[in-house]
Amino acid sequence: MSFQSILFPKELISSEIASSEILIDLNLDQVISAITAKQSPDLVSLFSTPVSNFETIKYRQDIMRELEDDNLMEIIKNFSHDLRWALQLIETSQKSYFKHEQEQTFLESVLVYCSSINSLQESVKNSDLKSLGLITLRDFLEAYTKEATFQRLLADSTALKNRYSTIRYNIVIKGSSITVRENKNEPDYTPVIEKTFEKFRQGAVKDYSAKISPGGSMDHINSAILDRVSLLFPEIFKEMTEFKKNHADFTNAFILQFEKDVQFYISFLAYIKPLRHHGLKFCYPNILTSSKAVKGKETFDIALASKSVTEKKKVIVNDFYLQGPERIFIVSGPNHGGKTTFARMFGQLHFLACLGCPVPGIESDLFLFDKLFTHFERKEDIRNLRGKLQDDLVRIKEILTQSTTNSIVILNEIFSSTSLQDSIFLSKMILQQISDLDMIAVCVTFIDELASFNEKTVSMVSQVDPKDPAIRTFKLQRQPATGIAYALSVAEKHGVTYQQLMKRIGYESLSSSP
Repeated sequence: MSFQSILFPKELISSEIASSEILIDLNLDQVISAITAKQSPDLVSLFSTPVSNFETIKYRQDIMRELEDDNLMEIIKNFSHDLRWALQLIETSQKSYFKHEQEQTFLESVLVYCSSINSLQESVKNSDLKSLGLITLRDFLEAYTKEATFQRLLADSTALKNRYSTIRYNIVIKGSSITVRENKNEPDYTPVIEKTFEKFRQGAVKDYSAKISPGGSMDHINSAILDRVSLLFPEIFKEMTEFKKNHADFTNAFILQFEKDVQFYISFLAYIKPLRHHGLKFCYPNILTSSKAVKGKETFDIALASKSVTEKKKVIVNDFYLQGPERIFIVSGPNHGGKTTFARMFGQLHFLACLGCPVPGIESDLFLFDKLFTHFERKEDIRNLRGKLQDDLVRIKEILTQSTTNSIVILNEIFSSTSLQDSIFLSKMILQQISDLDMIAVCVTFIDELASFNEKTVSMVSQVDPKDPAIRTFKLQRQPATGIAYALSVAEKHGVTYQQLMKRIGYESLSSSP
C-alpha cells in the first residue's frame, strides 16, 4: 500500500508558512478564516503555507479538478461524515464512566468505521478516476479492505453485533424496586397496545422522547440495569470485553489522515461555490517555472468578491499581462480607484496558485515563486522608536535582503510620509534593486515618474468615467501615467477646478476650456 497523502505526491515537503502580516495585507486572512470555519487549526496552517514544488501543485490541481464532480464530492463528504461519527463514538467510549457503555459504544464505532471504508471503496472502485492522488487512494482502499486484519475486524464486529442484538430481557418496576429478568419468549404487546389506542390518535404530536447525546450519556440506573443483564448473558458480555481489548487500536493512520487532509479540497470548493453561482469564473492556472510572462483574464479580488456577493454588489474584473523583459507593474491613478485592490488581487492569485487551488479568472499564467513579500502601510509602533520613513526603509531592506530572482513583492504606496523629491529618489533606488534581481513586482504609487523607470516597468492606470472624473470605474488598463484624472478629481473635491473657480469669481459665461 503506497498511498501516503492526498496533499503530497511523495514525502511531505517542508514549506514556510506565510506571516500573518502578508495574509492581512492581501486580505487572505479573511478568506482563510471563512474557508476553515469550524475546522481544525491544521487546516488553517495548510491554507497559510504555499508550496514551491511544481509536482505538488499539479498533484493538488488534478485532485481538486476531479472533486468538482458532484457525485464524487458527495461520496467523499459522506465518507468524511461517517468516519467523523466513528471517531466521535470512540471519544464517547473513552469518556464514559460505565464499563458496558464503553464496550457498546466501542463496538458501534468499529461498525461505523468499517462501513464507511467499505462504502467508500465500493463507490470508487469502478470510478473513472484520472488524478494520481485519487487513483492511489482507490488502490490503497482495495488493498486495505482485503487485509486479514481488516477482514477480521469486520467479521468479529458484525458477528458480535448480531449476537448482542439477540439479547431480550424484562424490567419489572415496583415502587422503588427494579428487577431484571430473562425474557422467555414472552409476546411483545406493543402492536396490540398501539392498535387499541389508534382510535384516539389526533394527528401528529410533539415528540417528547429524550435525545441521548454522545459523550458518556448513560446514567447510573441504566448502568445498574446492564450490570444485571450481563449476569443473565455472561458469555456475550465477556465477548464484548474481549473484543474491545483485542481491537483497541483498530483505526488506520493513513485513513484518518486522508479524512483530515481532504477537507482542504472540500472546504475550498464550498467557499467558491456561491461565487461561481453569482457568475464569477475560476480557472486552474498554468504554473510558470522559468518564464515570467504572467497574465490573467477577468481576474478579481476573492476577498472583496465574497463580500460583494453577500451584499449583492457588482464584482469588477480586470486583465493583466507581462511580456518580454517586463517584470514590474507600476499602478497609478486616482485615490479609491482600485489600485490597492489590484495589488492584493495579484498577490492572492499567486498565493492560491501555489496552494494548488483554482484562482479567480477565466485564464491565467502565474509564476511559481519561492517567497512572496508585501509592504503595505503600517501604523507607527512607538515601541521601536523609529519614525515612519525609517520604519519603511527597515522593512524594505529586510524584504530585499531575503528576496531572490524567483520572489514576488507587492509594494503599496511606499514612502508616502516623506517629500515628493525624497519619495522619487528612494522609490527609484528600490525599483533598481528589484529590477537588478529580475523579480516580479507590483508597485502602487502616486508618482507618475516611476511608470517609465525602465524597460521592465509597465504602467497600469485605474480608470475614471470619461464624462465625470470623480466617478471611479475600478478598471485598470495598460497606458502611460498622466496624472490628469487624479489631478481633476482632487481639484473637484476641493472646489478648485477651472469651472468652479470661474463660477466663484462670477465668470460663469467664460469658456470652460482650461
